[in-house]
Amino acid sequence: MKIGTWNVNGIRARNAQLVDWLDREAPDVVCLQEIKAAPEQLPPELATLAGYHVAWHGMKGYSGVALLLSSKKYEQPDIAYPPFDFENRIVSATIGPTIVVASVYIPNGGKDFVAKMKFLHALERWTASLQAAGKHLVLCGDFNVALTDRDVHPSERRPVVGQLPEERELIEAMLDHGLVDVARAVDPDNDRLFTWWAPWRNMRQRNIGWRLDYVAASTALVDETVHCVAYREVGTSDHAPVIAHLRDEPSLKP
Repeated sequence: MKIGTWNVNGIRARNAQLVDWLDREAPDVVCLQEIKAAPEQLPPELATLAGYHVAWHGMKGYSGVALLLSSKKYEQPDIAYPPFDFENRIVSATIGPTIVVASVYIPNGGKDFVAKMKFLHALERWTASLQAAGKHLVLCGDFNVALTDRDVHPSERRPVVGQLPEERELIEAMLDHGLVDVARAVDPDNDRLFTWWAPWRNMRQRNIGWRLDYVAASTALVDETVHCVAYREVGTSDHAPVIAHLRDEPSLKP
């Protein structure tokens, strides 16, 4: 499974870049965040994308997520919106008997930290329920949390929202439900795996950023061939797309 995630920071501003990226990379699954558009506002070339089953879950000018699944590889998926969803922040699809993929845009929390923590608690409970039901989750998106200090450039490390212990603890608790932080598993010692950069002072060109965008996958979908890369040179969003290669079917190994 080749799966990509990208916070596009406005799908209408990045629609040509998205189409070019899809043509070039041909992912099996695509998770988008911060699309900032209701379905009726989508450019014609995105409303129905050839080769993909598409679930657009957006609202005008704010938030929003989307999920694209290859129509060549997957039958029409079962699309769902977990009950804790608000502001169009999560959409999931069941593919096959046990695999669930989800695109998530966790609240930033700068203006409403209570809402962010409420969402994180609910997300952690949801991942636990899927594990208990024998499902294999692939959760992709903008977590708006740098998991460790290593995921923030040294000059950007400080006790602010996005780096607070209580946020990190909930992401860790979520991962403890049978999930692997794929990029960190692939490159455990790299302290420059950033996916977001402030849009000033050439921060992106200098790679002074934070790692906020993740592929968290069931351990049964991760083996020695796993691959995961962030593409800093792609697009004009303040986030880079991330692509991971996972198993198509869960491993039978315990």
